Amino acid sequence: MGEGGRLPAAGDQPLISGTPENGGAHTAADHALSADTRRLIADGVPANTRRAYARQWAAFTTWCATQNRLALPATAATLAEYTAQLCAAGQAPASIEQALAAVRTMHRLAGHAGQPSTEAARLALRAYKRRRAEDGGRGQREAPPITIDALRAMVAACDLTTPIGLRDRLLLVLGLALMGRRSELVALTREDVREVSDGLEVVIRTSKTDKDSAGETIAIPRGSHPLTDPVAAWRDWLHVLDQAGHTAGRLLRRVNRHGGMGPSLGADAVNVIVRDLAVRAGVPFAETVTAHSLRAGGATVAYAAGVPVAVIAKHGRWAPASPVVLRYIRAVDRWRDNAMRNVGL
Repeated sequence: MGEGGRLPAAGDQPLISGTPENGGAHTAADHALSADTRRLIADGVPANTRRAYARQWAAFTTWCATQNRLALPATAATLAEYTAQLCAAGQAPASIEQALAAVRTMHRLAGHAGQPSTEAARLALRAYKRRRAEDGGRGQREAPPITIDALRAMVAACDLTTPIGLRDRLLLVLGLALMGRRSELVALTREDVREVSDGLEVVIRTSKTDKDSAGETIAIPRGSHPLTDPVAAWRDWLHVLDQAGHTAGRLLRRVNRHGGMGPSLGADAVNVIVRDLAVRAGVPFAETVTAHSLRAGGATVAYAAGVPVAVIAKHGRWAPASPVVLRYIRAVDRWRDNAMRNVGL
């Protein structure tokens, strides 16, 4: 309130205690960040993204040093020339896209509002993509989706008389039923999963699209097959954890060949387990199967069963208009709605 109880007028000087004597201009103190604050800001970016961007930024700054170019702030010409060098080295287009994103992100975090234009760099990348396609080069490599039959074959390849086999069975079943990312699967704790009358409720505490870590509960119905019933797989693994004395903490743990239980599985270990089981089960294209094949498989079989796209995207924690989900749908539609079906060839 102003003098006499009136509200301050637009032209009044603000009555703020502690206004600096320099007339209110910013000083170095206004731009300072403590070490704790910097760590919090850095942790706001997913760990996998931080590591990938750090690698890309290190490669870019090294190249700039050898070319006597300034990395920060970089010019549009520098970015275009670097892109051309990556193309000449035969790097995958997706990797080059990531490099461009990393450079722009580092400029933004460093406070450079005028980030380098990527227009020339992207034109060079577009030409590179076209040349690769004309030369028979592959597009972006996608993990083949795991079908229900493949899932059952992979579970059958697990030795269900051992802790490792029971853990791997749950990993496979949850991976497909949750449409789970590796990071989400290894982050699960016992407390995140509970049995209800219709099946399991699984809490995903944070995910790639859940920027504020609000969390989401995913419902997984009971299965119809004894090998791949999510409830049976969860109960059997819970019994193993109870016997080992792990009544709390991480759900999916390392297990040595003697059955000894260790800490949480790493994301890379999930990839190894899934691919190894695909090979042992004789799944088609087994050598190219990854943990993402479970996530892709969940979306693919759900759409083939008539589940709406919006429901699939919500269940799998994709953005509503995610192009990834649309790719899975197109893969189903190219066979289901095929122009040459039933033409009598």
